[in-house]
Amino acid sequence: MSIQAIRIHETGGPEVLRLESIELPPPGAGLVQVRHTASGINFVDIHQRSGRYPLQGFPVVLGMEGAGAVEAVGPDVQGFRLGDRVAYAAHAPGSYSQAMNVPARHLVHLPEDIEDVQAAAMMVKGLTAQYLLRQTYRVGPGDTILVHAAAGGVGLILCQWAKHLGATVIGTVSSDAKAEVARAHGCDHPIVYTRESFVERVRELTGGEGLPVVYDSVGKDTIDGSLSCLRPCGLLASFGTASGPIPPFDLFRLNRMGSLFVTSASLYTYTAKPEVLRHSAAELFGVMRSGKVKVELHKTFPLAQAAEAHRLLQGRQTTGSMVLTL
Repeated sequence: MSIQAIRIHETGGPEVLRLESIELPPPGAGLVQVRHTASGINFVDIHQRSGRYPLQGFPVVLGMEGAGAVEAVGPDVQGFRLGDRVAYAAHAPGSYSQAMNVPARHLVHLPEDIEDVQAAAMMVKGLTAQYLLRQTYRVGPGDTILVHAAAGGVGLILCQWAKHLGATVIGTVSSDAKAEVARAHGCDHPIVYTRESFVERVRELTGGEGLPVVYDSVGKDTIDGSLSCLRPCGLLASFGTASGPIPPFDLFRLNRMGSLFVTSASLYTYTAKPEVLRHSAAELFGVMRSGKVKVELHKTFPLAQAAEAHRLLQGRQTTGSMVLTL
Protein backbone atom coordinates (compact mmCIF):
# COMPACT_ATOMS: atom_id res chain seq x y z
CA MET A 1 0.00 0.00 0.00
CA SER A 2 1.35 3.42 -0.97
CA ILE A 3 1.21 6.13 1.71
CA GLN A 4 2.63 9.59 2.37
CA ALA A 5 5.26 9.97 5.10
CA ILE A 6 7.84 12.40 6.41
CA ARG A 7 11.31 10.84 6.13
CA ILE A 8 14.89 11.89 6.69
CA HIS A 9 17.74 10.56 4.56
CA GLU A 10 20.39 12.16 6.77
CA THR A 11 20.57 14.05 10.05
CA GLY A 12 20.42 17.83 10.15
CA GLY A 13 18.06 20.75 10.60
CA PRO A 14 14.33 20.90 9.82
CA GLU A 15 15.18 21.16 6.13
CA VAL A 16 16.06 17.43 6.02
CA LEU A 17 12.40 16.50 6.57
CA ARG A 18 10.93 15.29 3.28
CA LEU A 19 7.34 14.39 2.37
CA GLU A 20 7.56 11.22 0.27
CA SER A 21 5.48 8.33 -0.99
CA ILE A 22 6.51 4.99 0.50
CA GLU A 23 5.21 1.43 0.40
CA LEU A 24 3.72 0.03 3.60
CA PRO A 25 3.50 -3.78 3.66
CA PRO A 26 0.63 -5.66 5.31
CA PRO A 27 1.10 -6.13 9.07
CA GLY A 28 3.15 -9.15 10.06
CA ALA A 29 2.81 -11.35 13.12
CA GLY A 30 2.01 -9.36 16.26
CA LEU A 31 1.49 -6.12 14.30
CA VAL A 32 -1.55 -3.92 13.79
CA GLN A 33 -1.85 -1.49 10.88
CA VAL A 34 -3.07 1.88 12.17
CA ARG A 35 -4.47 4.50 9.79
CA HIS A 36 -3.40 7.75 11.43
CA THR A 37 -5.66 10.71 11.99
CA ALA A 38 -3.10 12.56 14.14
CA SER A 39 0.56 12.25 15.09
CA GLY A 40 2.22 13.92 18.07
CA ILE A 41 5.37 16.04 17.85
CA ASN A 42 7.98 15.67 20.59
CA PHE A 43 11.49 16.83 21.43
CA VAL A 44 12.74 13.28 20.91
CA ASP A 45 11.87 13.75 17.22
CA ILE A 46 14.21 16.74 17.07
CA HIS A 47 16.98 14.80 18.81
CA GLN A 48 16.60 11.96 16.29
CA ARG A 49 16.48 14.32 13.33
CA SER A 50 19.58 16.20 14.49
CA GLY A 51 21.57 13.04 15.26
CA ARG A 52 21.77 13.48 19.03
CA TYR A 53 19.82 10.25 19.35
CA PRO A 54 21.32 8.04 16.61
CA LEU A 55 19.02 6.24 14.18
CA GLN A 56 19.76 3.24 12.04
CA GLY A 57 18.77 2.33 8.50
CA PHE A 58 18.17 5.58 6.64
CA PRO A 59 15.82 6.75 5.26
CA VAL A 60 13.75 6.88 8.46
CA VAL A 61 10.17 8.00 9.09
CA LEU A 62 10.11 10.14 12.24
CA GLY A 63 7.44 10.32 14.95
CA MET A 64 6.91 8.41 18.20
CA GLU A 65 3.17 8.69 18.90
CA GLY A 66 -0.06 8.59 16.99
CA ALA A 67 -3.79 7.97 17.04
CA GLY A 68 -6.24 6.60 14.52
CA ALA A 69 -8.14 3.47 13.59
CA VAL A 70 -7.18 -0.15 13.02
CA GLU A 71 -7.02 -0.85 9.30
CA ALA A 72 -5.56 -4.37 9.32
CA VAL A 73 -4.56 -6.97 11.91
CA GLY A 74 -1.58 -9.28 11.57
CA PRO A 75 -1.40 -12.94 12.58
CA ASP A 76 -1.45 -13.85 16.28
CA VAL A 77 -2.97 -10.50 17.32
CA GLN A 78 -5.75 -10.58 19.88
CA GLY A 79 -7.83 -7.77 21.35
CA PHE A 80 -7.95 -5.50 18.29
CA ARG A 81 -10.45 -5.45 15.42
CA LEU A 82 -10.88 -3.46 12.22
CA GLY A 83 -12.16 0.02 12.96
CA ASP A 84 -11.06 0.12 16.62
CA ARG A 85 -9.91 3.57 17.70
CA VAL A 86 -6.41 3.27 19.11
CA ALA A 87 -3.38 5.29 20.17
CA TYR A 88 0.21 4.52 21.01
CA ALA A 89 3.56 5.77 22.19
CA ALA A 90 5.90 3.72 20.01
CA HIS A 91 9.28 2.25 20.90
CA ALA A 92 10.52 3.09 17.39
CA PRO A 93 9.80 6.02 15.06
CA GLY A 94 7.30 6.01 12.21
CA SER A 95 4.19 8.00 13.14
CA TYR A 96 4.80 10.94 10.75
CA SER A 97 2.86 8.99 8.15
CA GLN A 98 -0.62 8.19 6.93
CA ALA A 99 -0.35 4.69 8.38
CA MET A 100 2.04 2.51 10.36
CA ASN A 101 2.38 -1.11 11.43
CA VAL A 102 2.53 -0.96 15.22
CA PRO A 103 3.27 -3.84 17.63
CA ALA A 104 -0.04 -4.73 19.28
CA ARG A 105 1.61 -4.66 22.71
CA HIS A 106 2.19 -0.90 22.29
CA LEU A 107 -1.44 -0.06 21.44
CA VAL A 108 -4.24 1.04 23.75
CA HIS A 109 -7.92 1.47 22.97
CA LEU A 110 -9.24 5.02 23.06
CA PRO A 111 -12.32 5.82 25.14
CA GLU A 112 -15.17 7.37 23.18
CA ASP A 113 -14.75 10.75 24.87
CA ILE A 114 -11.02 11.08 24.10
CA GLU A 115 -10.58 12.68 20.67
CA ASP A 116 -7.87 11.49 18.30
CA VAL A 117 -6.02 14.82 18.24
CA GLN A 118 -6.12 14.96 22.03
CA ALA A 119 -4.74 11.43 22.25
CA ALA A 120 -1.92 12.15 19.79
CA ALA A 121 -1.01 15.22 21.81
CA MET A 122 -0.73 13.34 25.10
CA MET A 123 0.38 9.74 24.69
CA VAL A 124 4.12 10.38 25.05
CA LYS A 125 3.79 13.46 27.26
CA GLY A 126 0.93 12.16 29.40
CA LEU A 127 2.40 8.70 29.94
CA THR A 128 5.71 10.39 30.79
CA ALA A 129 3.94 12.45 33.44
CA GLN A 130 2.22 9.32 34.73
CA TYR A 131 5.38 7.34 35.34
CA LEU A 132 7.23 10.33 36.79
CA LEU A 133 4.49 11.23 39.27
CA ARG A 134 3.13 7.77 40.06
CA GLN A 135 6.12 5.46 39.69
CA THR A 136 9.52 7.20 39.68
CA TYR A 137 8.53 9.23 42.74
CA ARG A 138 4.99 8.87 44.05
CA VAL A 139 3.88 12.45 44.60
CA GLY A 140 1.30 13.07 47.29
CA PRO A 141 -0.19 15.69 49.60
CA GLY A 142 2.42 17.78 51.39
CA ASP A 143 5.13 17.30 48.76
CA THR A 144 6.77 20.33 47.18
CA ILE A 145 8.27 19.58 43.78
CA LEU A 146 10.19 21.38 41.03
CA VAL A 147 9.24 21.02 37.37
CA HIS A 148 11.62 22.45 34.79
CA ALA A 149 10.15 23.74 31.50
CA ALA A 150 6.84 24.05 33.32
CA ALA A 151 5.06 25.63 30.33
CA GLY A 152 6.08 22.89 27.91
CA GLY A 153 4.03 19.89 26.82
CA VAL A 154 5.08 17.56 29.62
CA GLY A 155 5.52 20.41 32.08
CA LEU A 156 1.91 21.58 31.89
CA ILE A 157 0.63 18.05 32.46
CA LEU A 158 3.05 17.54 35.37
CA CYS A 159 1.95 20.79 37.02
CA GLN A 160 -1.76 20.03 36.75
CA TRP A 161 -1.49 16.41 37.81
CA ALA A 162 0.84 17.12 40.73
CA LYS A 163 -1.50 19.86 41.93
CA HIS A 164 -4.40 17.40 41.70
CA LEU A 165 -2.37 14.98 43.86
CA GLY A 166 -2.04 17.64 46.56
CA ALA A 167 1.51 18.85 45.90
CA THR A 168 2.89 22.37 45.90
CA VAL A 169 4.41 22.96 42.47
CA ILE A 170 7.41 25.15 41.67
CA GLY A 171 8.24 25.54 37.98
CA THR A 172 10.90 27.18 35.84
CA VAL A 173 9.97 29.12 32.69
CA SER A 174 11.78 31.48 30.34
CA SER A 175 9.37 34.44 30.27
CA ASP A 176 6.56 36.20 32.09
CA ALA A 177 4.11 35.02 29.45
CA LYS A 178 5.06 31.41 30.06
CA ALA A 179 4.89 32.02 33.81
CA GLU A 180 1.24 32.98 33.41
CA VAL A 181 0.56 29.86 31.37
CA ALA A 182 2.22 27.66 34.00
CA ARG A 183 0.36 29.41 36.84
CA ALA A 184 -2.96 28.83 35.08
CA HIS A 185 -2.15 25.11 34.96
CA GLY A 186 -1.38 24.46 38.61
CA CYS A 187 2.12 25.86 39.07
CA ASP A 188 2.04 27.67 42.43
CA HIS A 189 5.41 29.36 42.06
CA PRO A 190 6.63 30.00 38.48
CA ILE A 191 10.27 31.10 38.40
CA VAL A 192 11.49 33.08 35.39
CA TYR A 193 14.98 31.62 35.27
CA THR A 194 16.25 34.24 32.82
CA ARG A 195 16.24 36.85 35.59
CA GLU A 196 16.48 35.00 38.90
CA SER A 197 18.24 31.95 40.30
CA PHE A 198 15.85 29.05 40.60
CA VAL A 199 18.13 27.49 43.23
CA GLU A 200 17.93 30.53 45.47
CA ARG A 201 14.18 30.83 44.96
CA VAL A 202 13.61 27.15 45.79
CA ARG A 203 15.67 27.49 48.97
CA GLU A 204 13.62 30.55 49.90
CA LEU A 205 10.30 28.81 49.23
CA THR A 206 11.28 25.72 51.22
CA GLY A 207 12.90 27.56 54.12
CA GLY A 208 16.26 26.09 53.14
CA GLU A 209 15.02 22.50 53.43
CA GLY A 210 15.09 21.62 49.74
CA LEU A 211 12.86 19.32 47.73
CA PRO A 212 12.14 15.58 47.71
CA VAL A 213 12.15 15.46 43.90
CA VAL A 214 13.09 17.55 40.86
CA TYR A 215 11.76 16.71 37.39
CA ASP A 216 14.34 17.83 34.84
CA SER A 217 13.88 17.61 31.05
CA VAL A 218 16.44 20.34 30.28
CA GLY A 219 19.69 18.53 31.05
CA LYS A 220 23.07 20.23 30.69
CA ASP A 221 22.01 23.75 31.70
CA THR A 222 20.07 22.72 34.82
CA ILE A 223 21.72 19.59 36.24
CA ASP A 224 23.89 21.42 38.79
CA GLY A 225 21.07 23.64 39.98
CA SER A 226 18.63 20.73 40.13
CA LEU A 227 20.94 18.79 42.44
CA SER A 228 21.37 21.87 44.64
CA CYS A 229 17.58 22.11 45.07
CA LEU A 230 17.26 18.68 46.66
CA ARG A 231 17.00 17.89 50.35
CA PRO A 232 19.07 15.02 51.78
CA CYS A 233 18.15 11.74 50.09
CA GLY A 234 16.19 13.66 47.44
CA LEU A 235 15.71 12.40 43.88
CA LEU A 236 16.61 14.05 40.60
CA ALA A 237 14.47 12.52 37.83
CA SER A 238 16.16 13.38 34.53
CA PHE A 239 13.94 12.61 31.54
CA GLY A 240 15.28 14.83 28.77
CA THR A 241 18.25 16.84 27.54
CA ALA A 242 16.72 19.79 25.68
CA SER A 243 19.77 21.97 26.40
CA GLY A 244 22.31 19.27 25.63
CA PRO A 245 23.69 16.02 27.09
CA ILE A 246 24.54 15.96 30.78
CA PRO A 247 28.33 15.77 31.15
CA PRO A 248 29.89 13.01 33.26
CA PHE A 249 30.31 13.80 36.94
CA ASP A 250 31.86 12.27 40.03
CA LEU A 251 29.36 9.88 41.62
CA PHE A 252 30.73 10.67 45.07
CA ARG A 253 29.42 14.18 44.56
CA LEU A 254 25.96 12.82 45.36
CA ASN A 255 27.30 11.58 48.68
CA ARG A 256 28.71 14.98 49.58
CA MET A 257 25.47 16.76 48.65
CA GLY A 258 23.36 14.65 50.99
CA SER A 259 23.18 11.06 49.75
CA LEU A 260 21.17 12.14 46.71
CA PHE A 261 19.55 9.86 44.14
CA VAL A 262 19.61 10.40 40.37
CA THR A 263 17.69 8.46 37.74
CA SER A 264 17.65 8.78 33.97
CA ALA A 265 14.07 7.73 33.30
CA SER A 266 12.61 6.36 30.08
CA LEU A 267 8.95 5.98 29.13
CA TYR A 268 9.76 2.84 27.19
CA THR A 269 11.18 1.09 30.23
CA TYR A 270 8.19 2.01 32.38
CA THR A 271 5.67 0.86 29.74
CA ALA A 272 7.53 -2.19 28.42
CA LYS A 273 4.95 -4.62 29.84
CA PRO A 274 1.53 -4.41 28.12
CA GLU A 275 -0.37 -4.70 31.40
CA VAL A 276 1.58 -1.78 32.88
CA LEU A 277 1.01 0.27 29.72
CA ARG A 278 -2.74 -0.36 29.89
CA HIS A 279 -2.86 0.58 33.59
CA SER A 280 -0.82 3.75 33.00
CA ALA A 281 -2.97 4.78 30.03
CA ALA A 282 -6.17 4.13 31.99
CA GLU A 283 -4.90 6.37 34.80
CA LEU A 284 -3.95 9.06 32.28
CA PHE A 285 -7.30 8.90 30.51
CA GLY A 286 -9.03 8.99 33.89
CA VAL A 287 -7.48 12.28 35.01
CA MET A 288 -8.10 13.76 31.57
CA ARG A 289 -11.76 12.75 31.58
CA SER A 290 -12.21 14.11 35.09
CA GLY A 291 -11.11 17.56 33.94
CA LYS A 292 -8.36 17.72 36.55
CA VAL A 293 -5.72 17.60 33.82
CA LYS A 294 -6.10 19.09 30.35
CA VAL A 295 -3.87 18.81 27.32
CA GLU A 296 -3.12 22.23 25.90
CA LEU A 297 -2.83 22.06 22.13
CA HIS A 298 -0.60 24.86 20.87
CA LYS A 299 -1.18 24.25 17.17
CA THR A 300 -1.93 21.60 14.56
CA PHE A 301 -0.09 21.27 11.26
CA PRO A 302 -0.76 19.22 8.13
CA LEU A 303 1.78 16.45 7.58
CA ALA A 304 3.56 18.45 4.86
CA GLN A 305 4.39 21.23 7.36
CA ALA A 306 6.33 19.06 9.82
CA ALA A 307 9.49 21.13 9.28
CA GLU A 308 7.75 24.32 10.41
CA ALA A 309 6.52 22.54 13.53
CA HIS A 310 10.09 21.45 14.29
CA ARG A 311 11.37 25.02 13.88
CA LEU A 312 8.84 26.32 16.40
CA LEU A 313 9.47 23.58 18.94
CA GLN A 314 13.25 23.76 18.67
CA GLY A 315 13.12 27.55 18.93
CA ARG A 316 11.20 27.32 22.24
CA GLN A 317 8.36 29.29 20.69
CA THR A 318 5.60 27.00 21.90
CA THR A 319 3.68 26.07 25.02
CA GLY A 320 1.78 22.83 25.40
CA SER A 321 1.62 20.28 22.56
CA MET A 322 1.70 20.29 18.76
CA VAL A 323 0.16 17.70 16.45
CA LEU A 324 0.31 16.74 12.79
CA THR A 325 -3.12 16.00 11.32
CA LEU A 326 -3.66 13.58 8.47
